[in-house]
Amino acid sequence: MRFYATIIICIALLLSVCSQRPELTIDELQAHVRFLASDSLKGRKPGTPEDLLAAHYIRENIAVKNGQFLGDDGFQTLEIISSLQLGPNNSAVLHGQELIIETDYVPYAFSANSGADADIVCVGYGFAIHEDSLAWDDYEGMQVAGKWAMILCGDPEPDDLDSPFAAHSDLRDKVFVAKDHGAAGVIFVAGKGFDAEDALPELSMNDGHSAVALPVIHLKRKWADQTLAGHGVSVDSLEVILGAQRRPHSCATGHRLTAVIDVERLKKPTQNVVALLPGSDPVLKDEVIVIGAHYDHLGLGGPGSSSRTPDTLAIHNGADDNASGVATILELFEQLAAAEHKRSILFIAFAAEEMGTLGAEFFIGNPLVPLEAMKFMFNFDMVGRLDSTNALTLYGTGTAVGLEDLLQELVAPYQFELAMSPEGLGPSDHARFYAANIPALMFFTGLHHDYHTPADDAEKLNFVGQKRVTEFAYDVILAAANREEAFVFQEAGPKTKSASRRKLKVTLGIMPDVAAIEKRGMRVDAVTPGRPAANAGMRAGDIIIFIEGKPVQDVYEYMHRLSEFKVGQRISVEVLRGDEKVILIVEL
Repeated sequence: MRFYATIIICIALLLSVCSQRPELTIDELQAHVRFLASDSLKGRKPGTPEDLLAAHYIRENIAVKNGQFLGDDGFQTLEIISSLQLGPNNSAVLHGQELIIETDYVPYAFSANSGADADIVCVGYGFAIHEDSLAWDDYEGMQVAGKWAMILCGDPEPDDLDSPFAAHSDLRDKVFVAKDHGAAGVIFVAGKGFDAEDALPELSMNDGHSAVALPVIHLKRKWADQTLAGHGVSVDSLEVILGAQRRPHSCATGHRLTAVIDVERLKKPTQNVVALLPGSDPVLKDEVIVIGAHYDHLGLGGPGSSSRTPDTLAIHNGADDNASGVATILELFEQLAAAEHKRSILFIAFAAEEMGTLGAEFFIGNPLVPLEAMKFMFNFDMVGRLDSTNALTLYGTGTAVGLEDLLQELVAPYQFELAMSPEGLGPSDHARFYAANIPALMFFTGLHHDYHTPADDAEKLNFVGQKRVTEFAYDVILAAANREEAFVFQEAGPKTKSASRRKLKVTLGIMPDVAAIEKRGMRVDAVTPGRPAANAGMRAGDIIIFIEGKPVQDVYEYMHRLSEFKVGQRISVEVLRGDEKVILIVEL
């Protein structure tokens, strides 16, 4: 009798525990997405009232009995630059003439708001390279201190993706080198090899979040040519000389520039939303598992917003990007609050990811729990469009020893077609944690033609698929939270973006299938109107199998093939369209 009584008590306890765990429902996922991606939130642009409203919604929906808000009642406030514009005090005088801003010159978004009245010294590509395999110093023997350094954009090997010069060609890096040599300011100019159109750069938000210590402008070639005329060279001929001779060709120009830079940076507050679920183990509770997703999006889009329809001002609701990720972590947090987990669970809804993972960067620089306590970071970005291939991409699978084995073990019941990318560096918030030596894994169901357009709406999401992704993520997170030993971090690729691989000089204007589930070639997920691929008749769903007769298996081989061509060339691209092979002629 006592035995049966014990069994009954155990069953009752089990039922009690099970009853405490909230059910993960499609309705709840859908409700979160529909609110965050509603027109009333106007695209959740960082620093707007709607951005704050979204943050309040998230905070209200993570209020669990045993959870603890961190920061200022759940908010961690940071300042962002919400807009850039030219101020009223810009001026420049060269050769005795007043230059016209946005016609003759323009400041860079990262320029300091300062000025200089100083002589101009041309220092070629602005290199100061002293390496065993490469030596090139444009500053050697030149008196640059207190003067403007005129520098060519680019480097002598623009067509070589792996050129050793590429790591030294970034504009900011060149400014830092000039600063180290005491320059008062930097003038960038572009030869025809770098930019045949000699276009003035726009004020880019991505470049404007932090300023360098010097005034920096871009000057049109005709004015730079006048400055160099006394030395028998022009910008174009200097570019040719440096490319042919592969050695410095610097000179003091004998001319003077007087300039003042005024770039107005409007700052506004935004906020991460942060909460903690304490762990159950008296020792392991001091270790933390992070679950995160960014909640911002592009607002109304427009130029400089990274919208794929920059000429259209319309609400970019961002249902998949990334209301889907926020809905997932809200449900995960509720589920984990009702489960036993030895380690603590840290919830973070990140601000300003679309502006360069600024919320994650701020959190890593100002952590609300010690960085050394964070043993794993799980990131969810665009997890709402699982398609019929069941393709689930996981970025960062190589950042922890044994992680891929665990994923393969746990995925079996869900029958996902996993595409595992080992590298920790990637286009979302998890990269900031990887750079801080924290294992990081990002869940992603793939790009689609609505990405970064006003068409990314809630009704297009696959909530049944999102529920499966959330359930699988729950199993993985709980396994990481309850292991006796935390996952051991391991490096998996670079920790910062490098200039050693260049941006392609030509593009087709397509969105490639980055998950690489298609094995016959590289699938085209979207085609941008007006770009070379669209003009040639390429369609979303086409599978590129050959470019100029050479095979294309995946996005990496696609990029390699494109690197062999130049703007203006005509190339053949063979695609599979259903069961039919179609050859397209593409004008690059």
